[in-house]
Amino acid sequence: MSKALAPAAVILASLVLYLLLWPVPVDPVSWNAPVSLGLVDPFGTNNQLRRTRSIDLGNYSGPEDAAIGPDGMLYVTSDEGVVLRIQQNGNVSIFAETGGRPLGIEFAADGSLIVANAYLGVQRIAHDGSIEILFNAVNGRVLVYADDIAIARDGTIYVSEASTKFGAQQYGGTYEASLLDILEHGGHGQIIEYRPDTGETRVLVDNLNMANGVAVSNDQDYLLIAETGSYRILKYWLRGPKIGNIEVLIDNLPGFPDNINNGMHGRFWIGLVAPRIDLLDKLSDNPRMRKIVQRLPARFRPRAEPSSHVIAINGDGEVLMNLQDPNARFPSLTGVLETRDVLYLTSLFGNQLPKLSKQNL
Repeated sequence: MSKALAPAAVILASLVLYLLLWPVPVDPVSWNAPVSLGLVDPFGTNNQLRRTRSIDLGNYSGPEDAAIGPDGMLYVTSDEGVVLRIQQNGNVSIFAETGGRPLGIEFAADGSLIVANAYLGVQRIAHDGSIEILFNAVNGRVLVYADDIAIARDGTIYVSEASTKFGAQQYGGTYEASLLDILEHGGHGQIIEYRPDTGETRVLVDNLNMANGVAVSNDQDYLLIAETGSYRILKYWLRGPKIGNIEVLIDNLPGFPDNINNGMHGRFWIGLVAPRIDLLDKLSDNPRMRKIVQRLPARFRPRAEPSSHVIAINGDGEVLMNLQDPNARFPSLTGVLETRDVLYLTSLFGNQLPKLSKQNL
């Protein structure tokens, strides 16, 4: 080898060794991703969200979830760690400083706001904005990525922990931790049941790939669970002859399902926060290559592509509504809060809370 080529050979060898051996936090697991069908019926492309408007949140961003309070006002979580309160005239103010990253929220029967704080566990915020930790551990293990909340009529609280391995705070935020968990596909997500009357917690469902949205059916018979990393919605039976059983309600979604929110007339709203990523699907059965992907510079790794897509389903998995905006003016929609007149569209990024009058559907 000539002296001129020697430095290039050393650089090439170093690069190969880096791609093959450099330690990364993920240890990918082989699986077989279903072949994506794309945006075909019942998910065909449309522009139903074209008339969406928005509420300006000022300096606050990432309105990941929203809920209507007993005072009739709108409450929204933010990436800056605060829960915002929005009056009917659009005035936005701070309701509470959570000290972490609030994600899913639901109001309890006593009017307090229950918060899945990705950094701190599950919190209760009283009417005056004071905060307490309801719980932050299960089976002696501290929660590292509390994600969504559902509350049954008897007061039982169901919480999704997106990942027990990739903590949202440890890995630089909820989005960054989610990317790691999805790339690894190691079954680190779980659903936790908490009973306020006894203070007892237990793991209800585990081995989920990025456990995300969770909702209780109106009849209280089952939970719906978004398993983001597997592109599907699961149904877990709480009562009846199938109690304790879990089944796949919808499989092979065209995007990553995020929040699940109860709507009107038995509807469940689901945000498809981003479309499927072809590279991840193609490498699903190749853990070694997925590990190499993680060693690439961040700008070359798979990222969420901008899209605006939400759906509504019933408890049998039938798609009732399919709303999109091909221009993705408000991208990365995590879910929907439905009122009698309006759909509020929550999102992962941006300082706008999109809303759509139901008259425009």
